[in-house]
Amino acid sequence: MKDLFGQALLDFQKGEFTEDIITSTNISDDDILPISYLFRDFKDMPKLEQKAIKLVKGSILDVGCGAGSHSLYLQEKGFQLKSIDISKGAIEVCKLRGLKNVEVKNILNETETFDTILLLMNGTGIFQELSQVSKYLTHLKSLLNPQGQILIDSSDIKYMYEDDDGGFWIDAHANYYGELDYFLSYKGEKETPMKWLYLDFDTLKLACETIGLSCELILEGDHFDYLAKLSLP
Repeated sequence: MKDLFGQALLDFQKGEFTEDIITSTNISDDDILPISYLFRDFKDMPKLEQKAIKLVKGSILDVGCGAGSHSLYLQEKGFQLKSIDISKGAIEVCKLRGLKNVEVKNILNETETFDTILLLMNGTGIFQELSQVSKYLTHLKSLLNPQGQILIDSSDIKYMYEDDDGGFWIDAHANYYGELDYFLSYKGEKETPMKWLYLDFDTLKLACETIGLSCELILEGDHFDYLAKLSLP
């Protein structure tokens, strides 16, 4: 990974912004990801994120913290907090913004336990593929304190396969339709392609039940997105 995402965040943080990130997937064309959006305040966050933040309790792990916007808000509210991301640039930005407990780390390497684990901005994306969901959920479960919770959001992207007549052109012999190849470019340079998973709620709920987690639908957004709470039965 070249960490172009982290470089873009660093450029913005240091006042050297000149252009935004460009993203695309194997089923969608180029789209602009405004870097400023990754530095948003609570009032500018989608209602799913605001709801998740209002539901946090106790000690918190913010997974895939990015520029640290969720973490900063929670730190200012006095919560005990740890923020992790695989992007070195993102973690450097978090430190520059004043976050106290941040670390470059893959969630699968985390060993501490928490009362709340946050996975926002399509938190299921880090699972990468449907075949890995159980592995990630099992590990996340191991990081929960008694009465702990995982707050995670995603979207059912089935709508992206709908034709003009309301039918769906999903290939029954292909992989799960939420498994995407994700592409990112910044300042003309292309990042190494990555796998990214969008998970419909029913599939997430079934995966949770299989490994002994309760899964509750908390809130649905305006565009096939949702927030779920996972907890120990």
